[in-house]
Amino acid sequence: MSVSVNSSDQVCENGTAELLPATNDDHGGVIVDMKDAMEPQAFRALLRASIVQWRLQGKKGVWIKLPIELVNLVEMVVKEGFHYHHAEPHYLMLVYWIPETTNTIPANASHRVGVGAIILNDKNEMLVVQEKSGRLQGTGVWKIPTGIVDEGEDITVAAVREVKEETGIDAEFSEVLAFRQAHKKFFEKSDLFFVCMMRPLSFDIQKQDLEIEAAKWISLEEFAAQPVTQKHGLFKCIHELCLAKVKGNYAGFSPLSIESFFDDKLSYFYLNRQDIQCLTSSVQS
Repeated sequence: MSVSVNSSDQVCENGTAELLPATNDDHGGVIVDMKDAMEPQAFRALLRASIVQWRLQGKKGVWIKLPIELVNLVEMVVKEGFHYHHAEPHYLMLVYWIPETTNTIPANASHRVGVGAIILNDKNEMLVVQEKSGRLQGTGVWKIPTGIVDEGEDITVAAVREVKEETGIDAEFSEVLAFRQAHKKFFEKSDLFFVCMMRPLSFDIQKQDLEIEAAKWISLEEFAAQPVTQKHGLFKCIHELCLAKVKGNYAGFSPLSIESFFDDKLSYFYLNRQDIQCLTSSVQS
């Protein structure tokens, strides 16, 4: 939208109704990305006219992206039948389903992704921390470094970053050993937690003062002796994964860079390369 619009500007010179500028999405709908200020009633009139036209065109979902500066338009959008889909720090996304059929608009992202890092030194000691906040605050429990994957961040990068932030240890990502799915967690969202194997590149700990109470290298026996490890399923699984890696009889999933079928963007496909190579070798022989 190039200029502010008032109620008298709803019809173009050729007599056709003025519509909100929109782009087509990949699923038969349209996206309205609002940029400039508009008087709410004028905006509502344009929105109504636009929906009529989009219905005639057979469009399905209508997405309206409102930056935080245009919060005064939210009421008008809601009054026209739109509902909230998701929000980010700088905008609100609302959506409307036009056809009288089953609404197939996907829900907002349902999962939050976290990582935990298992790091063993040459003595088979594990890097662990005690947290200053959260449910484990003040419990004396030693746990692996963990954190949340940032938007647009790869799991491999997130694991390296979290270890560095919490302990000062430089590490290299090796593989995903396992992952846990849980529901009704952060604001009722589901949670995916990836346990990653890392290789230490440094060994002198410099803990983060803001979030970490203490950090150290701990023997697997001491980690296993904690009451929480003996009672808590996740801690117990982490200990068993460490033992399996020490014995060398467990292979995790390492990333393989692949290109998308639809564009040139890269993504990562995680697989057990060790067994795949063995299978490939046996087939070739």
